[in-house]
Amino acid sequence: MMNTDVLDKELVASTLATADLRVETTAGVEILHGIGFTLRPGRILALVGESGSGKTTAGLACLGHFRQGLRLASGSVTLNGGGGANILALPEHKLRLLRGGDIAYVPQDPSLSLNPAMRIGEQIAETLRVHHFGSSEAERLQRVAEVMAEVGLANDAAYLRRYPHHLSGGQQQRVGIAMAFACRPAVIVLDEPTTGLDVTTQALVLKTINELAERHQTAGLYITHDLAVVAVVADEVAVMLEGDIVEQGPTKQVLYSPRHEYTRKLLRAVPDLAGKRRVGEVEAITGEHPLIIPGPHGNPDTTSTTVRIDDAKLLEPTPPHTGEPAGTAVPLLRLEDLALAYGRHRVLDGIGFELLEGESMMLLGESGSGKTTLSRCVAGLNDAYTGSVRLFGEELAPGTRERSSEDRRRVQYIFQSPFSSLNPRRSIADSVGVPLQMSGIHDKRKRRALVVEALDQVRLGERYMDRRPGDLSGGERQRAAIARALVNAPSLLVCDEITSALDVSVQASILDLLRTLQVEHGMSMLFVTHNIALARHISQRLAVLQKGKIVDIGATDEVLNNPRHSYTQELLANVPTF
Repeated sequence: MMNTDVLDKELVASTLATADLRVETTAGVEILHGIGFTLRPGRILALVGESGSGKTTAGLACLGHFRQGLRLASGSVTLNGGGGANILALPEHKLRLLRGGDIAYVPQDPSLSLNPAMRIGEQIAETLRVHHFGSSEAERLQRVAEVMAEVGLANDAAYLRRYPHHLSGGQQQRVGIAMAFACRPAVIVLDEPTTGLDVTTQALVLKTINELAERHQTAGLYITHDLAVVAVVADEVAVMLEGDIVEQGPTKQVLYSPRHEYTRKLLRAVPDLAGKRRVGEVEAITGEHPLIIPGPHGNPDTTSTTVRIDDAKLLEPTPPHTGEPAGTAVPLLRLEDLALAYGRHRVLDGIGFELLEGESMMLLGESGSGKTTLSRCVAGLNDAYTGSVRLFGEELAPGTRERSSEDRRRVQYIFQSPFSSLNPRRSIADSVGVPLQMSGIHDKRKRRALVVEALDQVRLGERYMDRRPGDLSGGERQRAAIARALVNAPSLLVCDEITSALDVSVQASILDLLRTLQVEHGMSMLFVTHNIALARHISQRLAVLQKGKIVDIGATDEVLNNPRHSYTQELLANVPTF
């Protein structure tokens, strides 16, 4: 128990301190159970945990905000040490002045902080006007130019007149950070600001956050589930589990000498570039039901079992083959001179490679490199390309409408968001069964049997048949989307950033599932991602795309150990590790 003198000294040295923070639903169910943490000038505290742990609820409470359906039960959030005001006791009109001025917020999605109908320079200037920053318009415009330069963006008049849609995702996020730092806040709350960004852009954003926090002595709260990012950006870490802080301390101590078993489980689930951590061996921790294996009569066993496979056997490197494959084997997939352009902008520029049966290839690159466009061309979701896509030696029609039902069955696509393939108003059984109907299977009993089999394959089972997507966790929804892709027994599975928004433990279970399915069914996979740390955990081969061209391709170990292109070398240099 900390004595009062020590507590008083901490409060005086702090910029913001929370104490006995309890948040509950309007029905009286407690979500946060009396947590407390301290934010100090020029230092960043990372609040980590899985979805549902309460980290975003705690972060929003620092701004005096509670999402619909939640309310404050007790506790305080004190600004400017012990002599400051309790934010949670302030009336709404004073809170509005506080937010964006003394306390700023950067959301995960920059579209939540940027108005698509306003030019970016005007948006930052408006923030300064609302909070009465500066004595004149000229001074405010000078501050706009300053803060744009601080986040590494151009600050000339032409750039400031751009709209958000003229910018890349990373540029939009940096404009959001510029807005947050514009009024030189005492505290900044960052909620997963680099999720979805490629490693190069992520590295730049993290560097920007660190430099600005130190330069302006801003206290930072960084909410994330990415522990590799924590190692780069945070001075201290607080680990949350189901509404409690279970471990807290300096970053090095928490990451390298964790005391709590939950922290150790999270760390074991983080994929590493070297492939030393066996992410497939990590069990679901929270928010996910155990992986259920059907019993002898089709019912789930009472004791959960997790399927394990030999990673070393599955991910044994295969020789690169950009020309004719060895022997007389016909490649499952062959791309020849694939190109696509929108006006003068060439998105794909002469792509060609082969993929054998049972192989997994990672398509890696930054945002805008063309990897998703390439994967959509393969699946027939984008028919504007030239060149050819061949499956088992037969050329596929560019679009799915022109392809035969057998061709559509053989190539299945899993979207980044499960809601892109799961209708929120339909049951899981109905959504998973749609591909069967499109393939001409009209017998309801046969369809139901195949749907149950697919749900069993992804470790969900028959009990999920009548549920809707909104009733499932993020990982469960992604499993259901995988089941929908598997129900027709495809030859090629195209996975487009399917783990980018998932917690590390859920990501680990999805990777484990995909590897198991690959072994059991001999499927080939194209795994599209910007997360290079996953490479050795999911792919035998690796293709690196830059500006629509493949600049490196070969066995995964070969490309990672001996990258030939400077772009690949740069990507590897920016991977956050610990």
